[in-house]
Amino acid sequence: MQGPRPVVLSGPSGAGKSTLLKKLLKEYENVFGFSVSHTTRKPRPGEVNGKALPVPSKGAVQAIQAQNQICVLDIDIQGVKNIKRTELNPIYISVQPPSLDVLEKRLRERQTETEESLRKRLTAACVDLELSKEPGLFDLVIINDDLEKAYSELKEILLEEIKKAQESSKS
Repeated sequence: MQGPRPVVLSGPSGAGKSTLLKKLLKEYENVFGFSVSHTTRKPRPGEVNGKALPVPSKGAVQAIQAQNQICVLDIDIQGVKNIKRTELNPIYISVQPPSLDVLEKRLRERQTETEESLRKRLTAACVDLELSKEPGLFDLVIINDDLEKAYSELKEILLEEIKKAQESSKS
């Protein structure tokens, strides 16, 4: 398969995946492409509602790779297990909060949650963090308690693929 390897980004809501992604996209314009996969939350403003694809189609990923972009898949832990069964061979990264308390604080600060939805998210996060301990599931686990440090860890593991994408876009 041609093009840079895709990247799977997983982790509970509020762990900071979108913040880290925004930083990457800002620093490396045109290096990353997105595949919209199914999400359970309502779309935030400016987002397209995910079609019911527990796993993005291989074609969708390859179309992004064909443009020499790194395809980013933002999926939950079940999706990660599904992708393990494909030949996409992505880099698996889990972004996690330093603790559930910190996660709760972050979600409360967003002020987008009802008490009930907050409980649901925290329960889901517990399950997510428990499942993500499975050996070999992720290539890298980033504990996001310091954004700059988390970002540099993310960049470091992606650097080789970023270089591939940048080199091939020059040729």
